[in-house]
Amino acid sequence: MRSPPPPASQSLGGSGYGTPYGGQMNQATGGGQFPPAFGGFMNDQTAQMGFQLGKSAVTAGQDYVEQNLNRYVSISALKHYFNVTTSYVLRKLVLVLFPWRHKPWSRQQRPSTTGSQDQSSYSYYFLPPREDLNSPDMYIPVMAFVTYVLLSALLAGLRGSFHPEVMGTTFTYALFVVIFEILILKLGTYLLAITNESQLLDLIAYSGYKFVGVIVTLVVSEIVNLGQGTGGWASWTVFLYTFLANAFFLLRSLKYVLLPDSSTPTGSGMTHTVARSQRNRRTQFLFLYAYVVQFLFMWVLSKQDSSTGRPGKVKGVL
Repeated sequence: MRSPPPPASQSLGGSGYGTPYGGQMNQATGGGQFPPAFGGFMNDQTAQMGFQLGKSAVTAGQDYVEQNLNRYVSISALKHYFNVTTSYVLRKLVLVLFPWRHKPWSRQQRPSTTGSQDQSSYSYYFLPPREDLNSPDMYIPVMAFVTYVLLSALLAGLRGSFHPEVMGTTFTYALFVVIFEILILKLGTYLLAITNESQLLDLIAYSGYKFVGVIVTLVVSEIVNLGQGTGGWASWTVFLYTFLANAFFLLRSLKYVLLPDSSTPTGSGMTHTVARSQRNRRTQFLFLYAYVVQFLFMWVLSKQDSSTGRPGKVKGVL
């Protein structure tokens, strides 16, 4: 004999069997087996209106930040300096450390046509770093700056003298050096009447390449001196090499800014004409910046206190 079928009121299709939601579940879900997500909160008109208001507020905030930031720095121009590839970064690091036999040093340009078909004019723009090894970038300087700060903290930790002030002090110290160097460059370019469409961003990029040599000096000194900081003939040898390599790199790279070739068109399609006396003064300024100023700043950044790992006075030569 078979047992009778269950009552119709207790079946799954009924209004209240097997679920606390009863018959309302089928009405809300269209006959499904599960209740609506979050109890139907996502379908509520008030919630949707709140999401729309939040999205509008975020969009307005982004637009406000971009508009105010564009007053000081062009976002499109800034993106140009971060348009790099892994291959470019590796080749650029090799160029900064071993620049002796590299040729040519001039930056590559590409013409672009502006205007109508009947009256068109040509303008030139520099290729991005990923397409031109001689183009300055900000990826390597920014990463080198951050690595320098973290490396100083790491060295302090290896010496057993790490504390939170190390990173803040090193960051402030290095940032002050960069800003002071840029001010010197801007003053020199102003006094020598040097103009360039992307001059400020170029100078910021070139001022950061020195951190590559400083990092190499700190790492080698730490290994050779067995955790005693910078000092001794080994540190001086590495420091002098990285300094000379960086100076030679800047001397060749900044030539197109300070000593533009009369045959090289600018972004507007015009050519530069520099008087002989003005060219001599620019050459002297370029040599002074590449060798004297860079030696001073790299020496200051390479000094490591053996007890704290921060830039400062050390026992030894550096």
